[in-house]
Amino acid sequence: MELEELLRAEAPQVLGALVRRFSRFAEAEDATQEALLVASRRWPVDGVPDDPRSWLIRVAYRRMVDLLRSEQADRRREQEAAQAAAHAQVQAVRTAGADGDPAGSAPWGADQDDSLLLLFLCCHPALSPPSQVALTLRAVGGLTTAEIARAYGAAERSMSTRISRAKQTLKETGARFSAPTDAGDRRRAAGERAQDERIAAVMHVLYLIFNEGYTATGGDQLARADLTQEAIRLTRMLHRLLPGDAEVTGLLALMLLTSSRDATRADEDNHLIQLEDQDRSRWDQAAIADGVALIEAAWTQNEVGPYQLQAAIAAVHAQAPSAGATDWPQIAALYLWLERLAPTAPIRLSRVVAVSKAFGPHRALALLDDLDKNQQLTQDPLLQHRATAVRAHLLESTGNPTEARAAYLTAAALATNQVERHYLLTRAHNL
Repeated sequence: MELEELLRAEAPQVLGALVRRFSRFAEAEDATQEALLVASRRWPVDGVPDDPRSWLIRVAYRRMVDLLRSEQADRRREQEAAQAAAHAQVQAVRTAGADGDPAGSAPWGADQDDSLLLLFLCCHPALSPPSQVALTLRAVGGLTTAEIARAYGAAERSMSTRISRAKQTLKETGARFSAPTDAGDRRRAAGERAQDERIAAVMHVLYLIFNEGYTATGGDQLARADLTQEAIRLTRMLHRLLPGDAEVTGLLALMLLTSSRDATRADEDNHLIQLEDQDRSRWDQAAIADGVALIEAAWTQNEVGPYQLQAAIAAVHAQAPSAGATDWPQIAALYLWLERLAPTAPIRLSRVVAVSKAFGPHRALALLDDLDKNQQLTQDPLLQHRATAVRAHLLESTGNPTEARAAYLTAAALATNQVERHYLLTRAHNL
């Protein structure tokens, strides 16, 4: 593993260990970054230590103590008890060894994976969903602020401001570093409602990260495998923590089933390949098997939620031997059920596509017109280009090439992903 890759992989673990110990997110991130900087300078000369994580945690721990001591010196108003605690921490550091000496044991369990605990902290309810996503990608995913900004088509300065404000909010709210435990009666316990809400927020953030990776908002690549794989990794951890949660199981199944098509979604020239034209023999059969097993297990729990329904739809696609053999009436029925549970614009638009495949483009176009009239579907800024593209497909299928071409061009002008834009322009050109 390359040094940069190794440091990126270990960064969330170091940060999580510090936050778990000190409950000071912003200061812990500063200490972590300093430890990574020391490693980037010393390891190429001295060699990578046998236990890189322990080495990094030790150095970051000492930096953290230094930061806290400096803060205490600047703030004479600190209570005597806090000063005594800081003094005890310093003594522990001195016992562990000199600042530059990686010898000795880590201050606490360095082999523990803190990514999931850190994820729950980043999804604190005091933060807005966009801030939760940005902070998660920064702290847990190890992405730079520039990479996060690029992934979401935002200015780096504005993304930096968002992340800084999120960290400040965590500091002001005194957010603690904790994660839930699995219990069979968790959903029946009224006193754990806040825990349920936090789990729902974590799942939503993971879902958003996966979707951004599956079809990037902007750029010249259709997908970002680093985001989808990070979302899957964290969801696996969440599932291990809460194996009895049907929605967590459904979310993991959905990701595995959807990502099983990754290798076939674009050709060698980076041109989009529609689902019906993909080479199904190249779909990841191991991921499909895992996903199907998960969703079948979730169905037995008699607790149906949106992620399970989406996974069930993905399973119907994955198990169809060919595009023509796909059970579109079943998919349309599942989308109707899903829309009743989660009446969002993307789900409504997906139901339009399913109705088109199951019952014909004329019926789907009528449904789209009705949704546009009552739900302003094509006015949703995050969905506008896709809704317009669906309308273009339907117009083309109903024998209206002139209006279809105009709709394709409009959708292409709205698209920010270059692969999608090229596909839409090609469709328009062919008409």
